[in-house]
Amino acid sequence: MSYMDHSATSPVDPEVLEAMLPYFKESFGNASTLYSLGREARTAMEKARKQVASLIGARAEEVYFTSGGTESDNLAIKGTISRLKGKGNHIITSAIEHPAVEETCKYLEKNGYTVTYLPVGEDGIVKMEDLKESTREDTILITIMHANNEIGTIQPIKEIGALAREKGILFHTDAVQSVGKIPVNVEDMNVDLLSISAHKLHGPKGVGALYIRKGVRIDPLFHGGGHERGVRPGTENIPGIVGLGKACQLAEENLYENMEYVASLRDQLIKGVLGSIEQSFLNGHPTKRLPNNANFRFSSIEGESLILQLDFKGINASTGSACSSNKLEPSHVLMAIGLEEVDAHGSLRISLGKENTPKDIDSSIVVIKEVVERLRSMSPLWCPGGN
Repeated sequence: MSYMDHSATSPVDPEVLEAMLPYFKESFGNASTLYSLGREARTAMEKARKQVASLIGARAEEVYFTSGGTESDNLAIKGTISRLKGKGNHIITSAIEHPAVEETCKYLEKNGYTVTYLPVGEDGIVKMEDLKESTREDTILITIMHANNEIGTIQPIKEIGALAREKGILFHTDAVQSVGKIPVNVEDMNVDLLSISAHKLHGPKGVGALYIRKGVRIDPLFHGGGHERGVRPGTENIPGIVGLGKACQLAEENLYENMEYVASLRDQLIKGVLGSIEQSFLNGHPTKRLPNNANFRFSSIEGESLILQLDFKGINASTGSACSSNKLEPSHVLMAIGLEEVDAHGSLRISLGKENTPKDIDSSIVVIKEVVERLRSMSPLWCPGGN
């Protein structure tokens, strides 16, 4: 089996698992208690907080632990607009956000807020001119993802953050797909809030973090004890938090080496697929994309059939976001970059990881070509040569 869907989730690194295990057994204490088991848990949690902060160039006290990217996004957006209630009701986002942001914004629209969904070009990048024109006196939040989960396009976050700061608008970015894969520095990027999820960088599922710049105040989603300085109450998931911290430490130590390695695999894959399969195309920006992401479309191919056939032959990939895989509608991301519905249905997202090899890529190119040709042979829509 070749696992090539790291944007959906990544395997837990053995060192991460090893770091977590003691906190399921011997050191199982509640970090809020005063006796030794509790103090052990608290010490481990604060170590993890420093590890997360180090990876993104933050201070430890600016990191708050959550259950994952979806909660972090909801906390950042709803917490901000709740705190700023009365100061404005306008939010700016993009047309290609992850459902955790997109659906939150749709919910807020039903509750009296106005949301501007910025369009993107065919490369999937927001235009700064559109952002500038969309800001208003009542704009209280800009939320635009760092890197897209489907097509891998990287947004000009530093420039967006600089504009937000100039206008006095808080800026949140969903960095779930970028943290641990490319350099992320909250100071350089001018962000006020940033979302992280452990299982996208070889950590465990069910844990994440929200960076909140010192001085920024948001309201909690939940109410309870004083955990996470009152921002996120609830007994802390110490094994998960330890795993997130260790995953961040490993990502920081190996960031540039891993970037170079997976980018070479990605480029090998793109060259092989586009060079050997007729009427195949790359979705998203050719270079301003995550080093591990390649999103293809194939004329006269239905994406779900392609995924199932690849799975039968030992390749795990996807058509887009795992969080939307049960929906029958075409990808809103692919539609936003200007694809026709029939083309959007024929997409293949391959997202690579450090355990993939050049041999995996060579064999996958052969299998993808074979499956595409087989499906096309059964399709009444297929026209060789594009005529």
